[in-house]
Amino acid sequence: MYIFAPYNLIICAMVKKWIFPLLIGVCLINTSMAQENPILLFPKGAPGETIKLIEKADTDGGKTGGESVLRITNVSEPTITIYHAPDEVASGAAMIVCPGGGYNILAYDLEGDEVCEWLNNLGITAVLLKYRVPRREGLEKHEAPLQDVQRAIGYVRANAENLNIDPKRIGVMGFSAGGHLAAMVSNNFLKRTYPAIDATDKVSCRPDYCLLVYPAYLDGENFQLAPELKVSSATPPTMLIQAEDDKSYINSSIFYYYALKEAGVPAWMHLYSQGGHGYGLRDTGASVNEWPDRAEDWYHRCRSPWLPARLQHCKPRSGLRAGSYRRRKLRPRKAGR
Repeated sequence: MYIFAPYNLIICAMVKKWIFPLLIGVCLINTSMAQENPILLFPKGAPGETIKLIEKADTDGGKTGGESVLRITNVSEPTITIYHAPDEVASGAAMIVCPGGGYNILAYDLEGDEVCEWLNNLGITAVLLKYRVPRREGLEKHEAPLQDVQRAIGYVRANAENLNIDPKRIGVMGFSAGGHLAAMVSNNFLKRTYPAIDATDKVSCRPDYCLLVYPAYLDGENFQLAPELKVSSATPPTMLIQAEDDKSYINSSIFYYYALKEAGVPAWMHLYSQGGHGYGLRDTGASVNEWPDRAEDWYHRCRSPWLPARLQHCKPRSGLRAGSYRRRKLRPRKAGR
């Protein structure tokens, strides 16, 4: 018996030193991966979709901030991917993230993954929406994507308890065409634009707050708001981020901001002299790169920026440096996501 005792001790030491930490590591990896498993919004098929497209993803286009951009298209099965805020900073708030891409592609990392990570740092659970692209023939550019974002908000609200989210603190944000989509759902929430499927479609799909970053398509002809946008006093509180030299879309932000003010909706617009279009969170050397600080200030100072009474009394924090936010290096993204 005494002969085997040292071997037992050695085995126990090995388990403690190598095997046990390895098991913990595997569990942590699985937990991290679990939060990124895409959820089908329409398990039995999205409305009007008769052919399953083969998704395409590439990084062959132009770079932003010295880095490539993952562009995804041919999406016929819309999904959401949930990025839970860390427990130590989780606030109970959530944000649906709508990447842009002209309703033809999705800038999936630039205006998706990277944004979700930033939101997590603020204590906000991020929900990345992969909506249907490209535009469907015979439909308005936003028609199918609007169904997807309505379903996404409904899903998050219906499952708020399981997701540790406050059902009254679910917002939406979007970039470029995704900004148009976020504005569309901010003004089209009284009824679904597709036949109800289950209990998810019985809860409200109204976002509680909205953040639009260089939104596109919000202006129409003759210097007016786009006709599909029916802004009212029920439109959620909104912040807009815009650069003056974004010549194709500056009117988009200005007209929408004016419409919000006319309707009595709490609204903020940060207008920068330089920045152009399509920068996301990346450092391009322009003044607009400080916008995450302004959005973070909006969130932290107001804490509940979707409550009008508190919004009206929010003031910028003093001493906040322009451009103090720096995006952390992200792990490589698989092209098929």
